[in-house]
Amino acid sequence: MRVAYDCDVLVIGGGIVGLATAYAITRAAPGTRVTVLEKERGPARHQTGRNSGVIHSGIYYRPGSLKARYAVRGAAEMVKFCAEYDIAHAVTGKLIVATEKAELPRLHGLVQRGRENGIPVRELGPTQIAEYEPQVRGLAAIHVGTTGVCDFVAVARQLAESSGAEIRYGAQVVRIDRRPALGVAVRTADGAVVRGRVLVNCAGLHCDEIARLAGDEPGMRIIPFRGEYYSLARPELVHGLVYPVPDPAFPFLGVHLTRGIDGDVHIGPNAVPALAREGYGWGVVRPREVGVAVAWPGSWRMARRHWRYGAGELRRSVSKAAFTGAVRRLLPAVTPDDLIPASAGVRAQAVLRDGTLADDFLIEEGPRTVHVLNAPSPAATASLPIGREIARRALGVLAGA
Repeated sequence: MRVAYDCDVLVIGGGIVGLATAYAITRAAPGTRVTVLEKERGPARHQTGRNSGVIHSGIYYRPGSLKARYAVRGAAEMVKFCAEYDIAHAVTGKLIVATEKAELPRLHGLVQRGRENGIPVRELGPTQIAEYEPQVRGLAAIHVGTTGVCDFVAVARQLAESSGAEIRYGAQVVRIDRRPALGVAVRTADGAVVRGRVLVNCAGLHCDEIARLAGDEPGMRIIPFRGEYYSLARPELVHGLVYPVPDPAFPFLGVHLTRGIDGDVHIGPNAVPALAREGYGWGVVRPREVGVAVAWPGSWRMARRHWRYGAGELRRSVSKAAFTGAVRRLLPAVTPDDLIPASAGVRAQAVLRDGTLADDFLIEEGPRTVHVLNAPSPAATASLPIGREIARRALGVLAGA
């Protein structure tokens, strides 16, 4: 059967990972026709455009994992990319601060992990902390010099422009017809049909739904976690980036202080279950999406395993005083009046059937498809090498088609 293909590779999702994939494909295989479908009216409207803008060093991630490899490599590449295209960025370094004795072994563990990942780390005592951040208090800290900040939305726009791909905005996918012998046909909400030889699913918050539309069971569900932020009314209190020592049992970094590329200091995020995949406030509720989360066995197993942690996060969500208390562990001078509500983000967290929160990037292949099923932070930092890996897989599928 002869098929009139609209493109060779059809990418669903116009966030930074989808656009980096399109960019990588056209560079690795010039002449490959790539189309990107994005349901919003512009790029980077969700995870990419609603984070703190941090270029992560890779110090937190298990040596040898995709997160560790791609974050370390991606941080250097992101700085170079921003410099090449004159995108706002700065390599500021950051402090990871232990405020309790119980955190000291975990802090020392991060030093070792950083060295294993090839990241330069400097250990600090209380006096040395004050040299970097006079208002921050702690028992000990480490300074990670390769951390920075940038404008990831501008990066996404540049990737779209430089990729040479056809970018279709306002194109929400509602149906996928995959035929292994032929390719894929995607119908969008406006009735348009786009035909491609290979489908790449970079749909972020909706990636599991897209996988199922394509006929693949992903073995996970996206459980959305909202991260709520405040801006600091007295930004002079913080000079750079300050993080707590994270809990290794949970894939969130805790409430931290980030001086962004705009000069404002952003405080957060916490991590609370969202009542919609794009639930940027408690008032956004989508019963069908809540039902999908509740019906997934992994949601209940995750809740039983992490309910104490979750209760603390919920308390900080509904109580500004509790949130302020968390911040004051690092920054004692802060008061509730210093915290100004800011835009929230939602993390697309893959939860497996057994309740495990996927702690690494998760990329799976099916007939004529490549699915990116877990790519939360540090995916923006790591987007250039992630894009190359997805492109490698997509071009391999294309070659065998």
